[in-house]
Amino acid sequence: MALFPVTSLVAQRLLKLSRPLTREVRVERGLRVPMRDGTVLLADRWTPRSGGAQLPTALLRSPYGRGGPVAMQLARPLAERGFQVVLQSTRGTAGSGGDFNPPHDERLDGLDSVEWVCKQPWFGDAMVLYGPSYLGYTQWAIADQLPVHVKAIVPAVTESAIAMAWMRRDAFNLESAFGWGVLVDLQNRPASSVRLLLGARRRRRAEAFLPLSAADRVALGRTSEVIQNFLAHDDQSPYWAGVDRSDRLPDVKVPASMVAGWHDVFLPGQLRDYDLLRQAGRRPRLIIGPWSHNSPGVTAATVHETLDFGLAHARGTEPADRAPVRVFVMGAERWRDLPAWPPPGYTARPFHLHAGGRLAMDPPSRPGMDGYRYDPADPTPAVGGARLLPGIKAGRVDNTRLEARPDVLTYTSDTLSENMEIIGEVSARIWFRSSVPHADVFVRLCDVDSRGRSTNICDGLTGITHADDLTRATVVLTPTAYLFRRGHRIRVQVSSGAFPLYNRNLGTGEPRLTATEMRIADQEVHHGPDHLSAIHLPVRTDH
Repeated sequence: MALFPVTSLVAQRLLKLSRPLTREVRVERGLRVPMRDGTVLLADRWTPRSGGAQLPTALLRSPYGRGGPVAMQLARPLAERGFQVVLQSTRGTAGSGGDFNPPHDERLDGLDSVEWVCKQPWFGDAMVLYGPSYLGYTQWAIADQLPVHVKAIVPAVTESAIAMAWMRRDAFNLESAFGWGVLVDLQNRPASSVRLLLGARRRRRAEAFLPLSAADRVALGRTSEVIQNFLAHDDQSPYWAGVDRSDRLPDVKVPASMVAGWHDVFLPGQLRDYDLLRQAGRRPRLIIGPWSHNSPGVTAATVHETLDFGLAHARGTEPADRAPVRVFVMGAERWRDLPAWPPPGYTARPFHLHAGGRLAMDPPSRPGMDGYRYDPADPTPAVGGARLLPGIKAGRVDNTRLEARPDVLTYTSDTLSENMEIIGEVSARIWFRSSVPHADVFVRLCDVDSRGRSTNICDGLTGITHADDLTRATVVLTPTAYLFRRGHRIRVQVSSGAFPLYNRNLGTGEPRLTATEMRIADQEVHHGPDHLSAIHLPVRTDH
């Protein structure tokens, strides 16, 4: 079946691609790919209308169907520019057999799928694995055991322990886990993306419902096994055994180019994966843009990397020379080439919390304490930042309304007399006490411009047990690259939540699946010579 090239023109403009080798492609639909247990998965093969056999093969394994944006933005552009593409539906999705049990089946199914492709008469001698999000995890699931025919992988906005960070015992990412469960549940229904967007209000009601064990029925009208598993099993549960593939990264030998975003939920894990490959003596490439999970720039960068890095390796040549790490420095709004991550020449400097909402490098000389009341029935909302789902405003946004809430403390520096650049890891140590034994500490770094507008840069949350004792809470914020301009100010927010991005801490310590009791908490943030509360920023020191 040949496809009309209008979609080619749209993809070319959207992804900022050069003119293709051809706009005439064919699609063989519904290829049957047998797994070792007898289950049959379905795949489509995209090729140029003529001369497609023996071209390098790009393999994408997706739970999101084989049409729509996945086909038009990920499969078609490659089939027009030197690849043949196999787009496969993972187990239990879009007509593939079996049950969808994410992400337990991706290793064996992935290995079987690669082997099947390599045995086909149209296969040449080279394959590239690529794709974002869950499609990226399907690459990591098998990356340590690939045949020589696989020449490169291009995982984007993903990590080798996908979703494990959502289910931290001390910081449950409710919006990502619950929302993604709703998304995949809708995959087998017509117009699933539209249904997700139109059902946003219903999903928000469900996220606020207690107990959470019944929230899936509020959102979907039925029980979702995927959602129930996310809610019932934290990251330490044996249920997730074998999902975290990070311990196998030292065995990965295939060249890898990774695409990430500063406001992507998977960024910390992706940087861990990069570091593990580097420690093992590999030379991965890394690009980090100003993107959230669903930014169009992610798709464009992933396709470009596959056509540059992936296709070059598939042809046995070297990709275009560039620095190992390329990052977008926000604030400066320009790209920067770096030799590694984290880069040399940046040193962690503490910026201390002071009385009167002041932030300064010098430590406070007098003890002080600021307080606020946290009510889980009116939780501090999530505004911008790292968000997974489409239709939710992510990334850098105006924080003015958030900072006006009485349950958000702010600490602001004096006006900067010169530019200050930070690139690297960010963390905070906050002396904290609550009137309840279980509480959360949320810390956000912001830039306040000359007009007084506060814009978020990065943030993080940690949960505390025995919070009714004075405790030094360590909060790991997401890494960043940012230029604070002269005339701007640095601001730190401290609060006790970002709902529904993170599940509300109800203050009781009850299991999150069944908890219903909510306790209002009076929170204290301490700062002084004996209780130095500070955010630690990676400040440039090599100039």
